[in-house]
Amino acid sequence: MRRARSKGWDRSGGSPPPPVPRGLLLGDGAFETVLTLNGRPVWLQDHLDRLMPGISFLGLRADRAALEREALAACGPGLGILRLTVARGGCARGLAAGGTGEAVVLAGFTPLPYGIVYAPVRLAVSTVRRNEGSPSSRMKTLSYLDNILAAREAASRGADEALMLNNSGRVACAGIGNIFILRGSTLVTPPGSEGVLAGIARKHVLACAPGLGLEPREEPLGVGELMRADAVFMTNSLRLINPVTELDGAELNRAGAGTVERLFSMLRAGIIAETSCDPFQPAEPLL
Repeated sequence: MRRARSKGWDRSGGSPPPPVPRGLLLGDGAFETVLTLNGRPVWLQDHLDRLMPGISFLGLRADRAALEREALAACGPGLGILRLTVARGGCARGLAAGGTGEAVVLAGFTPLPYGIVYAPVRLAVSTVRRNEGSPSSRMKTLSYLDNILAAREAASRGADEALMLNNSGRVACAGIGNIFILRGSTLVTPPGSEGVLAGIARKHVLACAPGLGLEPREEPLGVGELMRADAVFMTNSLRLINPVTELDGAELNRAGAGTVERLFSMLRAGIIAETSCDPFQPAEPLL
């Protein structure tokens, strides 16, 4: 096995090596993943509205207008993912060290295959818990190891995504999105106090609900309530809505599938109006 060695600074002369960004070493930073359609980011202002307080909480400084310019410049053609990362640069060693607060900004684009939007998913309850007492549970930080481990566990059990519970054993979220259940005319999702990230698609679904005669609620959920619900779905800013068909191999009720489809149609129509492109069908921009 070949070993990589870290090269130290030769104190006999020369300049010291540049410091390694702390965001790489310790996950000290935040990020956003934004759906893009033919070079147009979807819900970009919502993503920046979430990102800016997060990096401020971490003690980082970044100009919102500059971040927006970086985001727009990075967008590529077709359906894609814009990843906007803001991380702490090099600073002195030590967990409490904060440096100057100047941030390293990375903006990258990756093509996204059609077919994941509104695709059904199977969930498996993960043994990895969401720590609702941690501030990072309500922020999109670079520290994503729990979600990675949960995703690998779900895949090993034949599921598409992980369902993460919090330390109290209640439903928090999926590994990559928020969880909703439909109960009659009530649409329920766990509140932020349960260890939930305030998802962008989550926000738009809650806003759409009254237009369909639904009462949106944020309240704690147990796993059993998912099994008894009229429909369960996951929201994610790249996938929009994914109906959940199974939980730990058990088939879920789909009596409310029509209502979930109407919610998706409202989101889709809003995105088409914003971008003149359809995230569901590969096509040329709409005229």
